[in-house]
Amino acid sequence: MPELPEVESLAIFLRERAVGRVIDWAASATFAVLKTYQPDLTSLNGRELGTVQRHGKFLDLVTTPATGVPAGQSPAGTAGELHLITHLARAGWLRWRDTVPAQPPRPGKSPLAFRLRFTDGSGFDLTEAGTRKRLAVYLVTDPAQVPGIASLGPDPLADSFTVETLAGLLAGRRTQIKGVLRDQKIIAGIGNAYSDEVLHAAKMSPFKLAASLTPDEVAGLYTAMRGALEEAMARSAGLAAGELKAEKKAGLRVHGRAGQPCPVCGDTVREVSFADSALQYCPTCQTGGKPLADRRMSKLLK
Repeated sequence: MPELPEVESLAIFLRERAVGRVIDWAASATFAVLKTYQPDLTSLNGRELGTVQRHGKFLDLVTTPATGVPAGQSPAGTAGELHLITHLARAGWLRWRDTVPAQPPRPGKSPLAFRLRFTDGSGFDLTEAGTRKRLAVYLVTDPAQVPGIASLGPDPLADSFTVETLAGLLAGRRTQIKGVLRDQKIIAGIGNAYSDEVLHAAKMSPFKLAASLTPDEVAGLYTAMRGALEEAMARSAGLAAGELKAEKKAGLRVHGRAGQPCPVCGDTVREVSFADSALQYCPTCQTGGKPLADRRMSKLLK
């Protein structure tokens, strides 16, 4: 799943590649991908991409009336900003194309979920692998109109997110720290992969209760969180959208590496499986050498 570092890197890629271009059209290629209907996608036609923002794991393309188009000539209700927002879910991705077909795609069963074309012929596809289609696209006048954005917790890379902020979020929560880090309503942008990486860097068990952390442990977790996310973003700097997935996988130390040696101590990375997910950790680095129980029906990752 694309998480904060990958979504931010996609935002940077689009800022550098697409800002200032005028939209020819945008179209959904599957019936379920579009979650809003007013304004409709034709409202994007002829608008300019002004900037690209990130809200947690949501990518926000901010469009404005094209330069030289008087506000009174814009379609009703679209004279201001329109936000084309996507959540790539578990198996979605953005693929840039220097040449996009002139005609919008017909709905079908291919991995293609959504396509946008600029007037110069370039554009991008949103694709989603697998059968569980969760990729979502919204067109709104205010990002807060997207339910997932309206309920987001603070961004862990924001200047205002301090160690005191983290301490306040953890205080009193008798919830396993792995689940807290993944809860978008508590902290925005961290998913399954980077929560594993953060906890490994912090030398902390994923099953440790959030409320039980000492001030020193909170400080260590804060440092590990900022460090893991900033390091991932630094590795992705300057990469094209198509290279980000491979870079993420190559840079992970424990997530997705069950059975391989820990790069810090050499112990074997272990896994705990759940109904629809799994976590990876190093027993020596994180749990005092003790393997964690494999609770497949645990509610930890919900």
